[in-house]
Amino acid sequence: MVELDRLAREAIGVAGYGDYFGHGLGHGVGLEIHEAPTLSPRSKAVATEGMVFTIEPGIYLPGAGGARIEDTVLVTAVGVRVLTRVPSTFAICWPDTSSRFHARPLLAVDATTGG
Repeated sequence: MVELDRLAREAIGVAGYGDYFGHGLGHGVGLEIHEAPTLSPRSKAVATEGMVFTIEPGIYLPGAGGARIEDTVLVTAVGVRVLTRVPSTFAICWPDTSSRFHARPLLAVDATTGG
């Protein structure tokens, strides 16, 4: 789990947002929504077949807001299966009081491709 967290931090750092990712990468899911193991730099757990956990990196920019995209994954014998069935496309918005929606889209992003 610590390796997964490290890889996420590395990717976010390369993108220039490392200072804004200040929490763990995810957590186990079972009878409760937040369970062990945690995915963090301090994790001692090892991913094993049958485990279900979240991958939810978040970036929070002071004074601007933030975003966290959460996927739930199942560890299989050959890797992971993403259980989340929500599209990973979203719009980056900025406050706009002239709009009835109070936000102006700046950019549409597909979280799976980055484009």
